[in-house]
Amino acid sequence: MQKARIKLSSADYAKLTDICVRILDVAERTGVKHSGSIPLPTKKLVIPTRKSPCGGGTESYEHWQMRIHKRLIDIESDERTLRRIMRVEIPENVHMEIELKE
Repeated sequence: MQKARIKLSSADYAKLTDICVRILDVAERTGVKHSGSIPLPTKKLVIPTRKSPCGGGTESYEHWQMRIHKRLIDIESDERTLRRIMRVEIPENVHMEIELKE
């Protein structure tokens, strides 16, 4: 039986956890072994921007931040399970990557 490693990443934490729950639900219903959802370190993208548009006066900055949350799920899967997982609707802002291993 082959293993499938599913990598999920998104800026929206709630949607990411919802997709993880759906995938694990499919895995439990089909009765395959699985491990996850394993949280990976959150990536923080920080962009400092200057408040003053003209450049005069004292320098003051605003810091804009975007956080990218990541999850990892390993499933010992057969073809039927993978087809059911691929049918799960995934929102636009959630990135999903499936890697098959022997």
